[in-house]
Amino acid sequence: MIVLVINCGSSSLKYQVYDMSTETALADGLADRVGINNGTQAILKHRPVGKPAFEVEEPMADHTAAVKHVFAALTDPEHGVLKSLSDIAAVGHRVLHGGAKFSASVLVDDDVIQAIKECIVLGPLHNPGNLQGIQACAKALPGVPQVAVFDTAFHQTMPQHAFLYGVPWEYYVEHNIRRYGFHGTSHRYVTLKATQWLRDVKGIPVEDQRVVTCHLGNGASMAAVKAGKCIDTSMGLTPQEGLLMGTRAGDMDPAIVGIIMQMKGYDPQRIDTLLNKESGLLGLTGVSSDMRDVKAAALADPPNSRAVAALEVFCYRIVKYFGAYAAALGGLDAIVFTAGIGENEPMVRERTTGKLGFLGIGVDPAKNAKVDKSQDVIDISAEGTTVSTVIIPTNEELMIARDTAEIVAEKSV
Repeated sequence: MIVLVINCGSSSLKYQVYDMSTETALADGLADRVGINNGTQAILKHRPVGKPAFEVEEPMADHTAAVKHVFAALTDPEHGVLKSLSDIAAVGHRVLHGGAKFSASVLVDDDVIQAIKECIVLGPLHNPGNLQGIQACAKALPGVPQVAVFDTAFHQTMPQHAFLYGVPWEYYVEHNIRRYGFHGTSHRYVTLKATQWLRDVKGIPVEDQRVVTCHLGNGASMAAVKAGKCIDTSMGLTPQEGLLMGTRAGDMDPAIVGIIMQMKGYDPQRIDTLLNKESGLLGLTGVSSDMRDVKAAALADPPNSRAVAALEVFCYRIVKYFGAYAAALGGLDAIVFTAGIGENEPMVRERTTGKLGFLGIGVDPAKNAKVDKSQDVIDISAEGTTVSTVIIPTNEELMIARDTAEIVAEKSV
């Protein structure tokens, strides 16, 4: 079965194609600057496995146009990986917000489309693009089944005491104001890997496992996972809450919003842009939202004091969540680092775990500095520690492809 995985942002479209008989990636790519009418062309970067990559600069007025370019690239005689679009058996879509309606991936139908529309108010930056991707594929591939895989689904096992906010009850009942959490597909993927490893290598039964998964990228979140199920997570109603991120402020006093609006005369849209796109590492450093640039500035001679402070804030918040989730879980068996920073930045792993020795956590400096990426689960724990510290490279696209193939196969039985 050939599965196309689509991840539409507000002005981008990422894609990957899998042969699910072997779970082999055939191609991936990115269409960027979609629908941006500022005189610049959209760019499609297509990377077929075993063939030269190539780029196309063309106007792409919307996601429907972008999908057409993606399909042209996939079937191109020189750069393509498919003989024709009829090779595509199913399409899996990453959808940011499913609200409380979805605790698992689902086959897309009219009711699912309506539910995604209703969640636009909760995910205004992402759900419209996700929906456009679904509609564009439906138009280009009539009759081909599509599956929606929700970022929020993995976290739907949270108990009520973990997802309720302290606002009047009516806001929860009437307007669905509660914690949802995000990066769920990534947290689910590494949880499955960690669960199997703890059972097979460490001899800990799944029902006894207590794990904290730490997805650290430009967006960052953590989850407390008990017996393979999420019981708490750092992001909230939106992806704004929780850790300091590349451009997001994360946890802060909500009164700051009103104060800044008064001081600066900002309207809600401007304050949303400030907290989502101008804050975090970028806002604190004035240098970059990229951890690699922040680290370089912090270690420069002389060091950039703002970069030093931002790096300290970033790591400190991770440490706080580790402590909080150890308490929520009643102890820890493993902590998992994943995503761009989590997988590739030894300094962050060292600075966060270095303060958790009292919990039985510590990393081996040599293993942490030189990671063996040939393994699915990379154990960097120091000798004598009671909690395993591991790196698990995430693969959200493969998780989406697996869900899509499974749901479509069940439908055809």
